[in-house]
Amino acid sequence: MEICSLPVPAKNGKSLDEIRKSAKFHPCIWGDFFLKYNSDNTKITDAEQEELTMKKEMVGKLLAETSDDLPCKLELIDVIQRLGVEYHFEKEIKASLKYIHDKYKHQNGKDNDDLRIVALRFRLLRQEGYNVPCDVFRKFIDNEGNFVASLENNVEGLLNLYEAAHFATNEDEVLDKAIEFCSSHLRASLLNKMANVSLSKRVNEALIMNMPIRKTLTRLGARKFIAVYEKDETRSEMVLNFAKLDFNIVQKMHQRELSDATRWWKKLDVGNKMPYARDRLVECFFWMLGVYFEPCYAKARRILLKCISMASIIDDTYEYATLYELQILTDAIQRWDVNATLEDSPPYIQMCYRSLIQTYIEIEDEMEKTGESYLVHYAIKDMKKLVMAYFEEPKWLYNKYIPTVEEYMKVSIVSCGYMTLSTTSLLGMGDQVRKEDIDWIINEPLIVRASSTICRLMDDLVGDEFEQKTSSVDCYMKQYGMSKEEACAELQRQVKNAWKDMNQECLEPRPVPMPILMRVFNLGRVIHLLYSDDDCYANPIKSKEWIEMVLVEPLNI
Repeated sequence: MEICSLPVPAKNGKSLDEIRKSAKFHPCIWGDFFLKYNSDNTKITDAEQEELTMKKEMVGKLLAETSDDLPCKLELIDVIQRLGVEYHFEKEIKASLKYIHDKYKHQNGKDNDDLRIVALRFRLLRQEGYNVPCDVFRKFIDNEGNFVASLENNVEGLLNLYEAAHFATNEDEVLDKAIEFCSSHLRASLLNKMANVSLSKRVNEALIMNMPIRKTLTRLGARKFIAVYEKDETRSEMVLNFAKLDFNIVQKMHQRELSDATRWWKKLDVGNKMPYARDRLVECFFWMLGVYFEPCYAKARRILLKCISMASIIDDTYEYATLYELQILTDAIQRWDVNATLEDSPPYIQMCYRSLIQTYIEIEDEMEKTGESYLVHYAIKDMKKLVMAYFEEPKWLYNKYIPTVEEYMKVSIVSCGYMTLSTTSLLGMGDQVRKEDIDWIINEPLIVRASSTICRLMDDLVGDEFEQKTSSVDCYMKQYGMSKEEACAELQRQVKNAWKDMNQECLEPRPVPMPILMRVFNLGRVIHLLYSDDDCYANPIKSKEWIEMVLVEPLNI
């Protein structure tokens, strides 16, 4: 395709360049807010650490003493996971679930007719990676292939089945039926005002708020579930208090990390030197907490935060600059010359390039400390690929070209940035990552393509008044003569299938260890939150409440 480097005439007598450069993003709403969290006011005291250790031992003892043969063991594991403290007991939970899987594999689930327990066990085992068949639900289906009517008022059972159904793969048609069946009857139960407040809130979160467990960010989900679990008459005060204390201690760690990141961001001076770009450091940090919140991943978070911050700036630059300027920037990034100055370019192009190069030098220096600097080469390779995809999109716009669906997806599944983030997410994870893991991830495996598809299509579905881009909705409407509603329905279908692809990749036999897979899976979870109803990245007001819950407001203990 020939590149047009001149402004293209547009409506109302304005050039396309003028239209593009008139777009204004919502300003940053956080400013220097997180600078106040210094080493003094985020310090974990010896008393707090001792109390946490004591409470952890008590919960660990409870976990060990609860028999793996009893349904209450499943319930305890579920609560520990939903309260966000599973990372303290990974080995113990893994051992219990292996025992439960091996036992019920031989019994074919014939020991229990309680839908709640059957669905809970199915979900926990699928979540662990066991390829448990959907046959366990046959006992709840009639001769016509429908779920039996006697389940309609079993709210606990329906909710657990609804949650389990979100672990479906493309071969699990019965779980699609389960979602429809459960949705209908759970909505009816909400309308009838359930007496159980805790249960009602769980149903509302999963169904009405569209946040089933499988798609929920661990940290935000824990913050919400703590409030719900407090109202549960069957709650364990010991487990609840441990989760609250752990949440507050980890929150202090995150506040300190974000304070340090804010200082780094201020040195870039994006607001003054690249004022056209979105100032979203805090939102990006929240994004990274969705990928991994655990204290052991602090280094990985630092690195990935810098990567996504750079990607955001570059993305906005490719929205703002002319094709001529972008050609210079693209060529420079492909050469990756650390000494290049781009003196013939506007200051903001020079600043964009210098910021990118300097950021990756910082990342390399950090990785050098642990002898892992060779991994940065992979991250740079993916960043170059991302930039090439960014460059294709303004070419379409300047040439007034609407690509075919195939052309669009080939470029936009890369330009959404999730392939780059997936690769870079492995940097800083230490000995959990092998060279073969990163070789695997850069070759665009199914889970990475599925997560990228979710990112791209959900972004396109909510639209963005600030972005002058062709979307997949436009492509489907033109190529297939679809209405906008039909095109959106097709994209939603593809998003649904992409989730199933990700679920499949997490089941045994797995291509790489689960910690690697979950980084990619968690990226999909973040997008589900940020782009369900609106573009909550372009409009930071939408995400303010979530950030306050996770990063500002401590829990009352």
